[in-house]
Amino acid sequence: MAYIQKGTKAFRNANLALFAGAFSTYANLYMTQPILPALSKQFGVSPTVASLSLSLTTLTLAIAMLLTGSLSEAWGRKPIMTFSMIAVGILSLAIGFAPNFESLLVLRVIQGVVFAGLPAIAMAYLAEEMEPSSLGAAMGLYISGNSIGGLSGRVIMGSMTDVFNWHIAMVSIGVVSILLAIAFYFLLPKSQHFIPQKLAFKPLFKSMMAHLKDRALLMLFALGFLLMGAFVTLYNYVGFQLIEPPYSLSQTVVGFIFLLYLVGTFSSTFMGKLADSHGRFSIILIAFSLMIAGALLTLNGWLIIKILGIALFTFGFFGGHSIASGWVGARATHDKAQASSLYLFFYYVGSSIGGTVGGLFFTGFGWSGVISMIMVFLLIGILITIFLNRYTTN
Repeated sequence: MAYIQKGTKAFRNANLALFAGAFSTYANLYMTQPILPALSKQFGVSPTVASLSLSLTTLTLAIAMLLTGSLSEAWGRKPIMTFSMIAVGILSLAIGFAPNFESLLVLRVIQGVVFAGLPAIAMAYLAEEMEPSSLGAAMGLYISGNSIGGLSGRVIMGSMTDVFNWHIAMVSIGVVSILLAIAFYFLLPKSQHFIPQKLAFKPLFKSMMAHLKDRALLMLFALGFLLMGAFVTLYNYVGFQLIEPPYSLSQTVVGFIFLLYLVGTFSSTFMGKLADSHGRFSIILIAFSLMIAGALLTLNGWLIIKILGIALFTFGFFGGHSIASGWVGARATHDKAQASSLYLFFYYVGSSIGGTVGGLFFTGFGWSGVISMIMVFLLIGILITIFLNRYTTN
């Protein structure tokens, strides 16, 4: 059976479907991030506690992905991804009617579980169905859906919260998500290279341990942790800084800061292609270097320099994530969905830990404390990448 190649109808449909899936997933996943200051004020909680509306969701997502990746090895890729998208939209509608912070957290935790049905499985689908020379471009397009979805969810939440309230904003995202789930079902080609396995947890556990014993995969998992921990920390707390003097920006304007995600849409595809032609090692080092430079620029007091720094940081992040996630699929020799699940487990644990601990640094040391923590994450990432190059080829 032929693999999906660039330039074909199947390639276009698969990428449109997975782009829609990524858009929906990440629009919903990060929809509380731009309104953390509003949630903190409305419910009378600290920035760190408000960040739990994102951190708890990503933590349950990380844990659930360890199971959903394995389930998809037995039940198939498309059915689980479709169910996940529909359930996510319905839960967002419910969150829109949450009467208090506690009920919002409970619904977000449940949503974190159902989010798990798409990310790792989508990566495994691409690794299985795409012709190898097309994988980098396809993975980049999928990651670009992450960035545009994350961007749209944040901008919608920020602007609609100012015009109406966050309840109406969440309901709107829920409706759009259900429509995207329907489009996903009709567009995504059926798996041609998926071989179902009998659902047996003991062999799957052994397979998981085999992935964790692979030093190269383990280092790639660590890169996911560090990349996402740094990225979420910056975006979680930059809003708190920008709504205060000397900037005093509105919630809508802070929401539009997330338009910088558009550079991620370009960088994920661009740097994915560079990695295909020039090798993953050198390009991912460039991605880390760009993130470091961007983080340091945000220490500048001038707003325009700060925004340029965020843009550079975002460019580097999406490029680095695109390369690392594609590297996992190429490195894993068996149970690719499970390998992708492990990568994303560490990725979202990094989001949860980094996003929450970053609040302690922000409260204790201000923005310079946040950047100091981010710098530690990124420098460790560079060291791991250097060691990684010894265990795998580009």
